[in-house]
Amino acid sequence: MIVVLDRSASTPLAVQVADGLRTAALDGRLRTGDRVPATRVLARELGVSRTVTAAAYDQLVAEGWLGARHGSGTFVLASPSPGGGHATPARADVPPAPAPVPAGTDLRPGAPCLEVLDPASWRRAWRRAGDLPPPGRPEYAGVPGFRAAVAEHLLRPRGLVRADVIATAGATAGLAELVALLTRRLGRPLRAGLEDPGYRRAAGVFRAAGAEVTPLAVDADGLVVETLPPGLDLVYTTPAHQYPLGGRLPVARRAALVDRARAAGAWVVEDDYDGELRYDVAPLPVLAALGPDVVVHLGTAGKIATPGLGVGWLVAPPDLGADLLAQRRATGTRPAPAGQQVFAAWAHDGGLGRHLARLRRELAVRRTLVVGAVRAAGHTVLGDRAGAHLVVPLASAAAERTVVAAAGERGVLVDGLAAHHLDAPAVHGVLVGWAAPTRAELATALDRLRGVLAEVGVGPA
Repeated sequence: MIVVLDRSASTPLAVQVADGLRTAALDGRLRTGDRVPATRVLARELGVSRTVTAAAYDQLVAEGWLGARHGSGTFVLASPSPGGGHATPARADVPPAPAPVPAGTDLRPGAPCLEVLDPASWRRAWRRAGDLPPPGRPEYAGVPGFRAAVAEHLLRPRGLVRADVIATAGATAGLAELVALLTRRLGRPLRAGLEDPGYRRAAGVFRAAGAEVTPLAVDADGLVVETLPPGLDLVYTTPAHQYPLGGRLPVARRAALVDRARAAGAWVVEDDYDGELRYDVAPLPVLAALGPDVVVHLGTAGKIATPGLGVGWLVAPPDLGADLLAQRRATGTRPAPAGQQVFAAWAHDGGLGRHLARLRRELAVRRTLVVGAVRAAGHTVLGDRAGAHLVVPLASAAAERTVVAAAGERGVLVDGLAAHHLDAPAVHGVLVGWAAPTRAELATALDRLRGVLAEVGVGPA
């Protein structure tokens, strides 16, 4: 046990508990980010009243050693530095200075919210994965436990009941495999349609494969299906949360898109990059559930967990999936199994479900902070109550450049819409994300961004 009590000593038990936990943090047995037991649990383990452990925790919180996260527990905030010195907690009688915003607090979209990741659950998943014997043969479709976890925990609740999941090294990597396969099938470069503005890495994948890329119109609801040009082999879309404008593709447009793809013999690629991150309603049904014969579904763990796992998934019609696996066997390529095993272990013990619940709650709170800051500056926002970014419309390209530059000078990184267009920008604005920084960093960065936005003109609704 980390804390050992001497009941014969004159030192009060609460002081002994506090001293024991403080010493454990100093000598490295407790590290920054570790969750300590609840006061009731620790009291039961030590055989003392909960009043004793609560008083000890109160003291350590006041000193700066411990901190509570709403709904998550109490965590260690200070531990030895990498150089071997001891971290110095804040004195209880001196208000701590506000933490400075690091140069370049990143409010650009694309990063996960690691602040809500439970370190203990994450370590258990890695340990469980490490206990598995190494595979003797390549699993070209992916680790079975990973495929089952994705199908059961992420796809079945969203309408894709019979999902034959194929593991990928991420959504973009899966798209690259698919483009190579379809190009070889056709015997010529693909004619691909991409939302404009849209995901620039997808455009990079198509262009690297020599595809002919056609920009597709979008509005506040997503892809404008009736304007699709004829002759496309593939339509790439983000229906659950259009990237970057944030619209939700209505059911009527979804049905029309599937019908057009069937009539034209074309494929639809659904990039569901953050489909699980919806907190106004339940996550939307996936487009592949409506058109499983023509839709290829792509997903990634990079937004709900960390891109460090290097895992994603793909669900394709059976003949296309079989061809993809044949392509992998012929080339010997496949995604690495380690990240898949960790994700599967995380899902198996319930860590994934608990994390998603915490993540949705936290992102909802953060979105409220962002919207409040933007509106306080006299601006509007564009985008559903979902994901981890929204768009602040601006009046012109010049205003967009001004905001990006001025925010950067004040230590806040935001992204402009111009970088996400295939053609000349039709709409102007900046993307503001809220997942990457801590809550404290976000609040300070928003104060600075609000000042920048107050100095520029308001864009169209």
